[in-house]
Amino acid sequence: MTRIDLNCDMGESFGAYTIGADEEIMPLVSSANIACGFHGGDPLVMRRAVRLARKHGVAVGAHPGYRDLAGFGRRSIACSPDEIYGDVLYQIGALAAFCKAEGVALRHVKPHGALYNTAAVDPAVARAIAASVADFDRGLFLFAPPGSALEEAGAAAGLRVVREAFADRRYAADGTLLPRSRPGSVLRDPGEAAAQACQVACAGTVTAATGEEVPVAARTICVHGDHDGAVERLRRIRESLAAAGVEVAAPHLD
Repeated sequence: MTRIDLNCDMGESFGAYTIGADEEIMPLVSSANIACGFHGGDPLVMRRAVRLARKHGVAVGAHPGYRDLAGFGRRSIACSPDEIYGDVLYQIGALAAFCKAEGVALRHVKPHGALYNTAAVDPAVARAIAASVADFDRGLFLFAPPGSALEEAGAAAGLRVVREAFADRRYAADGTLLPRSRPGSVLRDPGEAAAQACQVACAGTVTAATGEEVPVAARTICVHGDHDGAVERLRRIRESLAAAGVEVAAPHLD
C-alpha cells in the first residue's frame, strides 16, 4: 500500500489572536508542525497544541521561523548563519520542553514561511538550520523541498530528510511554488487540492500552472491550516487518498 504523511502548520495563534482551526484540523493530519513563538504561537498555545496532538496520536514537529510576528514569518529577514542557528535551536528547544512535560516525542523540524523558502535556495541558511537540528537531536526528521539546498544540507548533516510537497499551493514549471503574490498560487477549491495530493502520492508529480507534469518525489504533503477552508480541504484530501488506496501515516512509522 502507498503511504503518505499529511502535515499541517498549527499552534499559530497567540495572545488574543486566533489563527487556524487546530481542534478541527488535528484529527485529520498525521503530523503537526507547531509554531514556536517567533512567527506565531505562545507558551499557552504551544502547550495546548502538543496536548491536542497527543490526544489524536499525531506526530509533533517544531515549526521555527524568522522573528516576524507582525508579518507572520512570511517576510525574509537578513540574518547571519549564526543568528539563524541560534534562533532555530532556541525554538526547537522551546517546543521540546512542552513535549517533555506532556510525554510526547518530538519527531521532526520544518522551517516556516520565508525561512523555509530561503533555506531552499541559500546553502548557508540551509546549513545553519541543519546544524541546529543535528546538534539538538540527530534522530529528528527534517522536512524539506525535493532537490533543495535544505535537503542537501540535511543529508550532509546526517539527518533523515523527508521530502515535502504541497496540496494547496500551485507549482511553477521548475518545480518551485508560485509566489503568493501571483493569482491562483493558493488552491482554495477542495477538489483541486485533493486531486493534487493524490497526484503527488500516487504518481509523484504535480501539474504546473503552465500545464506541464513536474516530478515531485515526496513522503509528506502539507496543507496550510491558516488558509480559509482548510478543514474542508483536508477532509476531501483524506477521502480522496483513502479512495485511491493510500494510507496516511507519519514518517516515523515507516
